[in-house]
Amino acid sequence: MAPIDRRARLLGWALRRVASVASMTVDDLVAMQSRAAGLHFVTDRLCGAIVPGVEFEDRTIPGPAGAIAVRVYRAHEVRTSGPPLIVNFHGGGFVFGDLRTADWLCSSVVAATGAIVVSVDYRLAPAHPFPAAVEDCYASVEWAAEHTETLGASGPIGVMGESAGGNLSAVTCLLAWDRGGPAISHQALLYPVTNMTMTGRPPFSSVAMNADAPILSHSEMFFYRRHYLGAADPADPRVSPLLAEDHSGLPPALIQVAEHDPLRDDGIRYAVALREAGVAARLTEYVGMPHGYLNFPGVCRAAPQALAELCAEQQAALAPPVRDPGLTVNPRSRPGAGAAP
Repeated sequence: MAPIDRRARLLGWALRRVASVASMTVDDLVAMQSRAAGLHFVTDRLCGAIVPGVEFEDRTIPGPAGAIAVRVYRAHEVRTSGPPLIVNFHGGGFVFGDLRTADWLCSSVVAATGAIVVSVDYRLAPAHPFPAAVEDCYASVEWAAEHTETLGASGPIGVMGESAGGNLSAVTCLLAWDRGGPAISHQALLYPVTNMTMTGRPPFSSVAMNADAPILSHSEMFFYRRHYLGAADPADPRVSPLLAEDHSGLPPALIQVAEHDPLRDDGIRYAVALREAGVAARLTEYVGMPHGYLNFPGVCRAAPQALAELCAEQQAALAPPVRDPGLTVNPRSRPGAGAAP
């Protein structure tokens, strides 16, 4: 293994000095959730801010349990007609994160691809355990698909998310296929969690090798899992998309993983499962990086390269299709046959 990036290691040490989530009580967690919304300077410094040339609008949309807050990003000047639409789900272990923490990533994607991006402030555990986040995210994609014109988009739809958001992106794609929902043309899964059963891992798995890694440790994984699942079955495919019976018919995927991440194997195994089902899946491992590297552009050296790969894949997958007037296309046909390198 390559040595972990020193700045990333220092970041992990500093974050744990502030608060070790693995030892938090529920009251501690709720208090930290309320404080996190006010850490604007810290958030902008570590996670980046909205990039120049991009504007945003905050609004609410109907959800399964009330209104859901979303943030819509678009370029000041639309470069192409029919921009695609991308729905983003932030990370944070299902218990942390908000719209602000995704500003840099979402606005950077807009600036590079010209897409319209809708970021979703789904309900958080422990106040709202599974399946609240899943249903919020699926409802948000349905809403976005129904309002493409009012959002200023007309191209294909993609989803993206990091960590917990990567899980929610993968699950949303499964639900859209199973429920006959919106046609999703691409999924970008950034260091996702795909199997919460915590079983079937060999002794030299990424969990064992990175048990004390910065940003996300083995004990912190159990903390997030406990508060998100509650009494739910971790083998439910809406929790562990890797365990779905059938992955065929899912949209092509970009899966990024980090070398020093307990979740590295989750991303690798999901890429294998997609490829075995005939779905195109590009898998990239960023060496020397911990979990969450793309969420900390001010610290992690690999963030620019990872962002460039993400945007290139989205541009290629979500470019408006050139249709032959004499060709009838089934919108529910299975996309992405074959496997990308």
